[in-house]
Amino acid sequence: MQLATWNVNSLSVRLPQVLDWLAAHPDVHVLALQETKLTDDKFPVDAFAEAGWQAAWFGQRTYNGVALISRQPGQDVVRNIPGMDCDMARVLSATYAAPDGEPMRVVGAYFPNGQAPGSDKFAYKMRWLDALRTWLREELVKTPRLVLMGDFNITFDDLDVWDPEGLRETIHCTTEERTHLQGLIDLGLVDSLRLFPQPPKAYSWWDYRNMAFRRNRGMRIDHILISQPLVAQATACAIDRQPRSNERPSDHTPVVLTLGQTQAQTQP
Repeated sequence: MQLATWNVNSLSVRLPQVLDWLAAHPDVHVLALQETKLTDDKFPVDAFAEAGWQAAWFGQRTYNGVALISRQPGQDVVRNIPGMDCDMARVLSATYAAPDGEPMRVVGAYFPNGQAPGSDKFAYKMRWLDALRTWLREELVKTPRLVLMGDFNITFDDLDVWDPEGLRETIHCTTEERTHLQGLIDLGLVDSLRLFPQPPKAYSWWDYRNMAFRRNRGMRIDHILISQPLVAQATACAIDRQPRSNERPSDHTPVVLTLGQTQAQTQP
C-alpha cells in the first residue's frame, strides 16, 4: 500500500498528468491533492471514476482546494478543521483501512503560505497551525493510526533548503513556523521521509523562475507525517521528481510513502 501527496497547482491543467501518474503507480491507495483550484461542481469526478478511482473533494474558486483520491471510498469525511472559523478549502480527512486492516485516519492538508513574517497572512498561518495541532491531538485519541500529508509550506531545517543561510528566517524557514511543525511531531507524529536514507538536496518544490528545477534550487515543503503505530509498517518513502520534468508541470512533485504489514502481522 502506498500513500502519496501532490500539490498539483490547478487540477484542471494537470488532470492528465495526475491520471497518468496514478496509472503508473498501481500500489497507491490514497493520493492527497492540494491546490486543485476548482469549485465542487467543477471537480472531475467522472474522469477519476472512469479510471477506477474514488474521490472526495473540497473546492474553492481560483484558490486552494483539496481532494483525496482512493481505491476505496473514504469513510467519515470531514472538511476543514472542526471548530475553526475558516472559509478556505484547506483540509480534507477520511478514514481508510491500514495494511493490518485497522482504521487509518488520513488528513490531506494545504497549509497557509503565510506570505511574509509580520504580515496578516503570517498571523493567520500561526492561528491555523494552533487549531490544527489542537484538533489532531483529539483525532489521535480517536484513531491512533493517523497520516497527515500535504503541502505544509514549512521546512524542517537547513537540509530542506537549497540556500539555508540566504533564506534564513524568510517564509517557510522561520523559527516560528518550524516551532509549530515541531509541535506536530511532539504529538507523536514522525517525518516518514527521514525514516529512510535520502539523496542529498532532496526537495519537493522548485520555483518556476531562474531555472530553479534544473539547478535544483528547491525546498522540501511537502511532507507525510505518520503516527507511531504506523512507523513499524513504513517500508519506504521517497520524493518522485519525474513529474516536475513534465511539460507544463506543477511547481511541486509527489512524495510517496509505502506501508506494509510487519513480520509479526504476517505470521500465521
